[in-house]
Amino acid sequence: ELAVTHCLGSEVPGATPQATSQLSFAAIDAYVRLVTRLVRRKEEALASRLAFFGRALVAVVRTAMRDTDERNVAFNARPYFRALAGLLNEMHAPNDALDSSHPQVLAAFASAFLALQPLRVPGFAFAWLELVSHRCFMPRLLIDHEQKGWPLLQRLLTAILRFMEPHLRTADLTEPIKLLYKGMLRMFLVLLHDFPEFLCNHHFNFCDIIPPNCIQLRNLVLSAYPRNMRLPDPFTPNLKVDLLPEISQPPRINADADHAFRSSPLREDVETFLKTRKPENLVQHIIHRLTLTPAAALTAGTKYNVPLLNAFVLYVGVQAIQANRSKDTASGIAQSAPMDLFQQLAQSLDLEGRYLFVNAIANQLRYPNCHTHYFSCVVLYLFSEAKFGIVQEQITRVLLERLIVNRPHPWGLLITFIELIKNPRYKFWNHSFTKCSPEIERLFESVARSCLPPENKEGAVPKPVPA
Repeated sequence: ELAVTHCLGSEVPGATPQATSQLSFAAIDAYVRLVTRLVRRKEEALASRLAFFGRALVAVVRTAMRDTDERNVAFNARPYFRALAGLLNEMHAPNDALDSSHPQVLAAFASAFLALQPLRVPGFAFAWLELVSHRCFMPRLLIDHEQKGWPLLQRLLTAILRFMEPHLRTADLTEPIKLLYKGMLRMFLVLLHDFPEFLCNHHFNFCDIIPPNCIQLRNLVLSAYPRNMRLPDPFTPNLKVDLLPEISQPPRINADADHAFRSSPLREDVETFLKTRKPENLVQHIIHRLTLTPAAALTAGTKYNVPLLNAFVLYVGVQAIQANRSKDTASGIAQSAPMDLFQQLAQSLDLEGRYLFVNAIANQLRYPNCHTHYFSCVVLYLFSEAKFGIVQEQITRVLLERLIVNRPHPWGLLITFIELIKNPRYKFWNHSFTKCSPEIERLFESVARSCLPPENKEGAVPKPVPA
């Protein structure tokens, strides 16, 4: 507290209103060096040094919280950023006494960052994002200690997504929010490039929070695939997806991904239906359970419980995959209780609910694995067997809006859409929504041209067939 007071008291205003004021960080740097020297005193037991380091971080966190409560919009994040970044750098230096290779040191930093998350200290958001993505912190969480740091990073990324969600959902993008979003997007791009397995494992948690209109960020998360896998080219002519060796393998996914459904009262009824197809009115009961109270709906921006819906779709899909392992895949999927349940839901939900439901299915269209294959079959089956044109139109909307944004595009999304527009069984180009206006018709033809194999691009884009 004394170090922060000294730092803020040394503030010299900039020469112009736009210029950054000058601060003296001498006291902050002295605090950082003092803490580092004390935690590396070998005369003390390791447990007491770790406890002292935790208390030193708590002191920074509590001072920042009190400061933001007192100063509000006048809060200055720079002293706290300097202190935490200094401790990260100092503890990163290899030292046989204690450094950030110790899991409890990383956990202490993660706890401090979680306490200072943007929802609690909004004025610290930019500094917070830089600290979480710091070269001395994020790579160590991901590489060291056999992935034990992954849940910590997942909680931190969930925190920034929860802060950004209301702004992204309502498209309330002021200049600071745009900058923060750009920084967050770059951090996810780094993860996609250097640590794709992390995104593979935790895609479900992130998709629960990313709003439906934030399509590129969701595509980025869903495009991750293990580095030891070589993706088959989705544009290969006559690609036999069901014959790929990877298509029978389960994907990387967080073990508690469907926890929201497993802990729900719905689970027992759904399990009974999957075994006996009773009760027959289960779909209405599911829709009732998925519907939020008016107050909760106002906060969430939707009247449906999206995490519960996502978990329900994943749980039913996993049960179907396990049941189909001993059956013929095509007939097993088409005539199964899970598909019957999905089909009834697609018909019974209103426009908003059906859109979220199809999104939940599309979130499983990732790299080649048994989940991608099953849910791709679900999308195609729901499209071909739909009794109402609006169901087919909404399925097309979900796929199309994920394809017209900038790359990357998930592999499973591409192979599903290519199959939909190429296979005459689905009569895609006969549907009125593909030619309801010249602009829409040109959009469909443009996307089809980019999705078809090279030899089909020579003017061979399927054209709408006159009804």
